[in-house]
Amino acid sequence: MSDAPLLTLNNIHCALGGQSILRGLGFSLDDGEIACLLGPSGCGKTTALRAIAGFIDPQTGDVALAGRSISQPGSVVPPERRGIGMVFQDYALFPHLSVADNISFGLVRATADEKTAAVREMLELVGLSDKAQAYPHELSGGQQQRIALARALAPKPKLLLMDEPFSNLDTDLRRQLSLEMKSILKRQGIAAILVTHDQQEAFTLSDKIGVMFDGQIQQWGTPTELFYHPDSPEVARFLSLGTLIDGTVCEDDCLETELGLIEFAEPLNVEAGARVSIYLRPLDLELVEASDAVCEIEQIEFQGVHTLYHLKTPLGSSLQVAQQGIGAYQTGERVGVHVAAHRPLIFSA
Repeated sequence: MSDAPLLTLNNIHCALGGQSILRGLGFSLDDGEIACLLGPSGCGKTTALRAIAGFIDPQTGDVALAGRSISQPGSVVPPERRGIGMVFQDYALFPHLSVADNISFGLVRATADEKTAAVREMLELVGLSDKAQAYPHELSGGQQQRIALARALAPKPKLLLMDEPFSNLDTDLRRQLSLEMKSILKRQGIAAILVTHDQQEAFTLSDKIGVMFDGQIQQWGTPTELFYHPDSPEVARFLSLGTLIDGTVCEDDCLETELGLIEFAEPLNVEAGARVSIYLRPLDLELVEASDAVCEIEQIEFQGVHTLYHLKTPLGSSLQVAQQGIGAYQTGERVGVHVAAHRPLIFSA
């Protein structure tokens, strides 16, 4: 494996219809690495994918694949010559072609025997060896997505791009296919970029995640790095449910907030007297009978393993607390809240 990244985006700016979509986008991807561009609708995720694929020309910046520039102003390699595969949201299978012909469609330079061998290999890879002569309308949504993946992988691309590939599937099937696709890509050693707005999908499939807002990467890192060390409250909010509570650092290991004094096992490394905010997730909190800070239960959601309580704090903030099992409290009840955050997320106020 080369030390150089497989894919590099450097300061990419793109506009559509006179509106700026990508604003200095940049990141890199290594061989065999699976990355996800994660962000809300309209943040530029799909535009970034289209710029990598060659469907959109950048106004400024450079896209390089395996050390070779494939997109820069005035010099753009056509999509079909990039060695990049794509899996689309709507599968984009040809309805009049059999599964075998769909998979072999892009193998224009292969002989008949090579196409037959490639189809057999890909169908075995995606677990659909008995569907070679079937047509797309005879397949389930999950099977169609597997065939779309097989077709994209048949030409042995350096890089696979996936635009919300599971959005048309139900939750359980999405999770199953995410795990299957990750296994297939890792066995094949193919790098991939997934576009999604689903945090769980990104965590399941990706080695690296780039959280995007307003056409820029706000933070790039592993799922663990982003979840436990978000760079900003905005990234923390997008990755998980939670509430930002203001406080004052009173000592190196404690914080005074509307929920009372919060003490931590490790130092905060913030100067005493500093105004900060702490991001509290539902599992960082516990309901208790007695407390200095009394909150009112406004709503209760039974979620099976957990019961999620929606609270209003003494200063009117909304707070969510997850308790294991069946709820022991009622709507309208007043309760205390104990903070038990093992890895406190502290941000400058």
